[in-house]
Amino acid sequence: MDLNVKTGGKGSLEALVPRGLVKHGRDFASSTVSLEGLCPVRIEWEEGLITSLELVHAAHSPGLKLLLPRLVEPHAHIDKSFTWEEAPNFLGNYEGALEANLKEQEDRTFEKVHSRAERALRMALGNGIRAVRSHVDSFGIAAEISWEALLFLKKKWKSLIELQLVALAPLEYWSTDKGSLFAARVASEGGLLGGVIVPPFDRKTSCKALFRIFHLANQLGCGIDLHVDESEIHPAAGLKQLINVLDQIEIKIPVSCSHLSSMSLLPSNELRFLANRLAHYRVNVVALPLTNAWLLGRRETATPVIRPLAPIFQLQQAGVTVAVGSDNVQDPWFPVGNFDPLSLMSFAMPLAHLAPWTRLGLSPFTTAAASLMGLEWDGTIQLGSPADFVLLDACSWIEAMSSPPGRKLLIHGRWFDMNTINE
Repeated sequence: MDLNVKTGGKGSLEALVPRGLVKHGRDFASSTVSLEGLCPVRIEWEEGLITSLELVHAAHSPGLKLLLPRLVEPHAHIDKSFTWEEAPNFLGNYEGALEANLKEQEDRTFEKVHSRAERALRMALGNGIRAVRSHVDSFGIAAEISWEALLFLKKKWKSLIELQLVALAPLEYWSTDKGSLFAARVASEGGLLGGVIVPPFDRKTSCKALFRIFHLANQLGCGIDLHVDESEIHPAAGLKQLINVLDQIEIKIPVSCSHLSSMSLLPSNELRFLANRLAHYRVNVVALPLTNAWLLGRRETATPVIRPLAPIFQLQQAGVTVAVGSDNVQDPWFPVGNFDPLSLMSFAMPLAHLAPWTRLGLSPFTTAAASLMGLEWDGTIQLGSPADFVLLDACSWIEAMSSPPGRKLLIHGRWFDMNTINE
């Protein structure tokens, strides 16, 4: 399978693009922007970069299709994607998912991880994704196997998808000699350190472990992305512990918190205080509505009326960078999913009330997600930006999210044929 991609293409197109993603020297007249916040533009590119960007009159160009920058996936687990059949979790709860996950690890091989992770990358590419941050199970007998497989794919796929890897392990692991050695390896490969702080936990032990992981990351110069408060009990207990540690140390590296599900169960004044503390320390947040809606708030004989979910809008209002990720795909933690950002946006509309025609509704899937991942391009469309787009067979947001639209990929200024990488 040849993944070498030619660059330097030249071309042009007319399409509808989200107003919030276009940086243009002139103001847009309200008459040129649709009620869904889409505006018609003509884009020209050469040598893989945008050379011209002009508004056009929609009346003169009927039937324009929706154009988006290639999107990003800020939180995935591609080492265990598609493992539902061999490790199902029919209870659908957190405890059942963890038990099935640990059992699946016992039978991991390089070939298994390589096969399903490459399937995930192929699917993500076809759906218009250009970068993926994947947490990797980095403890137990499967750790070495999983990392070797994903490092191999990271190099193999680098011309098409930027793959970031987070070493996911118990927090206490980073306080061991073995953990310190592995952290150095993760940092040398451009990875991040990860861990889980979910109640119930011992405060003294978790505090000590948090200090250690921050010390290691500062020393090694690598980022941190933690699973925090993926729970419906003891609201924000892990976050409060994290803030307590941050109050006592100096941060020299980027920090992200994934989940923060139970934070939404706090009283509004306490929630606002913690959101402001996160903004103060420039801690980013990844909300994961699909997996959390599936795992949390379950009652054996009752439909859940409380759905713990990161308070996206309140965090945004405090100045926190918030991205939305798909998290798990067809594994013990979430039985469905397909690495399709349009599908994720569609599900997020009713779960989190995120509408893509608003700036704060679109940014978690575009500019905020790119910023959180530290990508070179933030996904905005302006002169000099990469000609990396996904052209949807849809003329509106509602059409795009009502059913999976067909799509064409423009990568490095050239139209890309997915058949060239299909096995």
